[in-house]
Amino acid sequence: MSLISLAVTLIVIGVLLWLVNTYIPMDGKIKNILNVVVVICVIVWLLFAFGILNHSGDHPRPTDWVAKRTTFTH
Repeated sequence: MSLISLAVTLIVIGVLLWLVNTYIPMDGKIKNILNVVVVICVIVWLLFAFGILNHSGDHPRPTDWVAKRTTFTH
């Protein structure tokens, strides 16, 4: 995923959330719950997009990153 598409997606999500919060009348508690759910979903989506979370639920260890990026030649 390119950085531009990532930024456009985040902007669209932000604008949609702002529109819902501004123009749809609802109780403040429901708005807070909606905002928290959207923020958590976006954070999880970003973690998947950057490869920090895998679909299997395993978290990559820093030693895995080093082993993939380092090649030893003798």
